[in-house]
Amino acid sequence: MADTPQTAPAVKPANPNFSSGPCAKRPGWTVEALANALVGRSHRSKPGKARIQRAIDLTRELLDVPADYRIGIVPASDTGAVEMFLWSALGARGVDMLAWESFGAGWVTDVSKQLKLDDVRVIDAPYGELPDLAQVDFDRDVVFTWNGTTSGVRVANGDWIAADRKGLTICDATSAAFAQNLDFAKLDVVTFSWQKALGGEAAHGVLILSPRAVERLESFKPDRPLPKIFRLTKGGKLLEEVFQAATINTPSMICIEDAIDAMEWGKTVGGLKGMQARADANFKVLADWVAKTDWVDFLAKNPANRSNTSVCLSIVDPAVTALAADQQAAFAKAIVSRLDKSGVAYDIGAYKDAPSGLRIWAGSTVEASDLAALTPWLDYAFAEELKALTAAAA
Repeated sequence: MADTPQTAPAVKPANPNFSSGPCAKRPGWTVEALANALVGRSHRSKPGKARIQRAIDLTRELLDVPADYRIGIVPASDTGAVEMFLWSALGARGVDMLAWESFGAGWVTDVSKQLKLDDVRVIDAPYGELPDLAQVDFDRDVVFTWNGTTSGVRVANGDWIAADRKGLTICDATSAAFAQNLDFAKLDVVTFSWQKALGGEAAHGVLILSPRAVERLESFKPDRPLPKIFRLTKGGKLLEEVFQAATINTPSMICIEDAIDAMEWGKTVGGLKGMQARADANFKVLADWVAKTDWVDFLAKNPANRSNTSVCLSIVDPAVTALAADQQAAFAKAIVSRLDKSGVAYDIGAYKDAPSGLRIWAGSTVEASDLAALTPWLDYAFAEELKALTAAAA
């Protein structure tokens, strides 16, 4: 570390919200953005359905979703969207499950231990790395996360996915959507939640289906009971109304309005390319800082696979790495706590199942100037905790 700060920096981030979900609201957001939310009205009323349809239409426009793909708003956040399809459509052929962090591992548990499918292959990797994508068999269904939210490791593109695949590709894109290039030609099912890259409100998921995914739903009948909240077909046909603004259960019209507001903002900053450029610029602020800072490094080993949204960092100072694992975790938590109490950065600790360290959201709703103001505070907090560690050992 070039210059160890002796005193607290003078400038704090204007917005200290760096949580990886729910993430920072778009710049300039106030509760007045929700003033026109259709509260007290039925979501099945004509104006209610119009607002839901507006959210769907903006999703298609901003993400550049192909015209023949269906988009639906479903319950239970990204988790609900993923599980809805897994329970409804897996079992028609073998499944390859890719896992390199906790959420991918969670889908493995669902498929192996809850659905109890017979032909399941798990292709995994430790935190900080990607599995060997060359092992994937696209004659089988494939389930994977595009961006590992808890590891900061993403796939760089969709080139590894076979264009002539026989199976379906089922992609949890919750911390990638709106910030990374999703190759829809290679994706049959895409899911995300508003609470990530849009900084929206929680509890709702978005489910995007290709024609091939629809064909699977209409041709395959699972030999397991499906709760109503998971049912996407009736009489062997897709419930088209789910993808035409008639949600399976009652959505929050406040959340709908908030998602619309976030996507309307996205259009003002240049649409998808503008939102991606903001996330890339934010990541660069952190990458430039990491490059000149010797006490920290990226958890993701390969620069090509480093997330530009959920940036996961390891503390690599020898005085810290020499500690036992629980002591390393306590050191990282002390940095997080110090910054929280100072009103500088909220919720930047590593995910509970991930290696100890820091996780800083850098998606497009975050301002680069706030990240630039944060980095001196990170150095300061580290230096203060290192002094405390040294004093305790004396």
